[in-house]
Amino acid sequence: MFADFFHFKSRRHSRDYPEPIIAAVVVRPPEPRNPRVEKIILLCWGLIAVKHIAVIWAVSHYAVPFHQLWINGPTFLLGLLATLVYYGDE
Repeated sequence: MFADFFHFKSRRHSRDYPEPIIAAVVVRPPEPRNPRVEKIILLCWGLIAVKHIAVIWAVSHYAVPFHQLWINGPTFLLGLLATLVYYGDE
């Protein structure tokens, strides 16, 4: 059990390795943003804004036993998360 453990103390010479660990590094340029996807994201944020206004109006107009942020909060956070995932991989 301890036979291989003691080999960690001493390093092997580089000539003992069969081949290099990393053969090549390829760097690709980032893909350009898709304008159609950006328009869809903008449309979705518009729909989220309309939904927020509708929920705020409905909660203030009707007697409901919860605060409007229980509906609007998760919607906003998930939309923000999706937007950050799309724009965050630069």
